[in-house]
Amino acid sequence: MNVDIWSDIACPWCFIGKRRFEKALAAFPHKDQVTVTWHSFQLDPSLPEHYDGTKLEYLSQRKGMPADRVAQMFEQVAQVAAGEGLAYDFSAIVVANSFPGHELLHLAKARGSEGAADAVKEALLSAHFEQGKDIGSREVLVEIGTAAGLAEAEITQALDAGSYREAVDADIREAQMLGIQGVPFFVLDRKYGVSGAQPSEVFAQALDTAWRESNPLVMVAADAAGPDSGTGDDELNGQACGPDGC
Repeated sequence: MNVDIWSDIACPWCFIGKRRFEKALAAFPHKDQVTVTWHSFQLDPSLPEHYDGTKLEYLSQRKGMPADRVAQMFEQVAQVAAGEGLAYDFSAIVVANSFPGHELLHLAKARGSEGAADAVKEALLSAHFEQGKDIGSREVLVEIGTAAGLAEAEITQALDAGSYREAVDADIREAQMLGIQGVPFFVLDRKYGVSGAQPSEVFAQALDTAWRESNPLVMVAADAAGPDSGTGDDELNGQACGPDGC
């Protein structure tokens, strides 16, 4: 079963949604048969390479909200994140365009394993929201990429050449075609969509529904087992017990 996830590195709910989905997937009986693919999405593609200001100033200006209201929102989101084991520090966030980080993610998908792409995604989110690192910095991107097993020279070459810009743009176009307007957004087997950082129970239900759809239970009729199965007494074959008795 395939799960495609669209998210942005600079999206606080995307990290929370990742944790909640991972919790549901860990408890899913068929987790070893699930392939997770990360896709790019940008909440603010117009953001300059680096923004000279704090996260609070940026959101206050972009959304036209009073600074104290934005600060209150940060506190609420940080509390939710803490409930998922994440230590958000909005005061330390470096506001930067996430596009280079998405390029690195695509390099990991192309050159590494599924685990390498997830490691890069995890490290980018943690660097941005928990560690106060600049996700637009070449030094930080090289650090994250090499930790996931990518070669430093290849990272530098790919970012310099823009080798994966089209791949990032293609993800964003696909999200538009699917009608995705916010992230995180989860698509299961190209049939079921889950929008937002839903509770783990919702993801568990979605996984179960998608699995049952692609792996329906096939009932076997009594005569398919052959004449030598069972007791030979038709009245005793296929009997079962239920809530009302046997």
